Amino acid sequence: MSIIEYHLSVAVGIGFIALAGVAAETGVIMLVFLNQALEKVKLEALQQQRALTRVDVFDAVVAGALLRLRPKVMTVTAIIGGLLPIMLLSGTGSEVMRRIAAPMVGGMLSATVLTLIVIPVVYLLWQQRKYNK
Repeated sequence: MSIIEYHLSVAVGIGFIALAGVAAETGVIMLVFLNQALEKVKLEALQQQRALTRVDVFDAVVAGALLRLRPKVMTVTAIIGGLLPIMLLSGTGSEVMRRIAAPMVGGMLSATVLTLIVIPVVYLLWQQRKYNK
């Protein structure tokens, strides 16, 4: 926010609240897909009467994360594509709307990295630690 010289205001706060909702929703959906992929691999290992390995967990996390890649990129593209005109155009009410859109644009970029990279990596480390015993 300091890069574009916006101070914290009600409009900026509303933008952060909207961003938090979208980011939380996509993060939860990523966890659901990761859990489903892991359950599928667990079931396959059980049917083959073998123990689940760290490689199985890795493959499940990669498969679950890849299932969410295209929908997440499409969602971010649509949100940013809709917010860029608000940020770039001028007119009546544009100053307030820019302050709402600015945190969402920047936050969507960082939330994408968090959802597509950080959450699967942390989930993988957590699950591998569980199955390392």
